[in-house]
Amino acid sequence: MPILDVADYTKIYGNTLAVTKLSFATEAGQVVGVVGPNGAGKTTTMRAIAGIIPPSSGSLRILGHDVQADPVRAKRHLAYVPDDPKLFDMLTVDEHLRFIAKVYEVADWAPRAEALLDRFELTPKRRALAKELSRGMRQKLAICCAYLHEPELLMFDEPMTGLDPHGIRTLKESIRERAAAGASVLVSSHLLALVEDLTTHLLIMHRGQKLFMGSVEDARRSFASDDSSLEDVFFRATAAATQSAGAAATSPPPPPPFAGGGA
Repeated sequence: MPILDVADYTKIYGNTLAVTKLSFATEAGQVVGVVGPNGAGKTTTMRAIAGIIPPSSGSLRILGHDVQADPVRAKRHLAYVPDDPKLFDMLTVDEHLRFIAKVYEVADWAPRAEALLDRFELTPKRRALAKELSRGMRQKLAICCAYLHEPELLMFDEPMTGLDPHGIRTLKESIRERAAAGASVLVSSHLLALVEDLTTHLLIMHRGQKLFMGSVEDARRSFASDDSSLEDVFFRATAAATQSAGAAATSPPPPPPFAGGGA
C-alpha cells in the first residue's frame, strides 16, 4: 500500500480549473520534490491532501484512509507545514508541543520534545510566546510540532523560508532521517538548488497538470542528461509544456466535417 495515493484529483475555484485529474503515489522512504511555476497547483494539492480544502473530484488517501471520508484516521498519519505556519500567538513554545502531544495522543512525548527543541535551537526560547518569535523561529517551531508524533507522511511547503544556514542544514538532515525511518516526504520549493541533494523523486506540475512523476534519475533522462542539475530539468520540462500549450492554442481549428448533399 502506498503511503499517499492521489487519484484523479481535480480542484475548481469558480470558473478556474486549478488542478486537473492529478494522479500519483508515494512510497516509504521517498523524498518527493514538488516543483512547478507559480500557479501550477502545488499548494492547492498539498492543502487538499491535508484536508484543508475539499477536492472537486477524485480521491486522496493516506495509508488507505480517505482524507474526506475518514479525515481523523488519515490525519493521524500526516503532518503539514505550510509556507507561513499559523501558530497560537498566546501559547509558548513548550505549550505548542504539549498541545500537539495531547491532540495526537503521543505517549512519553516530553523526551522527544526536548530533543527536537535542542536540535532546532529553540531550548532558550521554550517559554517565549509564539508572537515573540522571529520568522525563522516560528518556522522551526512548526517543524518541531510536525515531527513530534512521527507521522508517516510529511509535507513541507517552502520550508526553507526564514531559516538560517544552520537551520536549513538541520531541516535537510532531519528529512533524510525521517525518510530513512520509513516516512514519505513531500517538499515544495522554488529553491531548486537547495533541495537538489534532498529529493529522490520529482513531481513536476504545470498549469494544474502533472508533467512528470518519478525518480530524479528518470527525470534527468527524460528532459535533460544524467549530469544535469534539477534547475535544468525543471526549465526544460516546463518550457516544453509551455511551447506545446502555445502551439495548441494557435493552431487553426479543424475544418467542419463534410455533410454531403448536392445542389
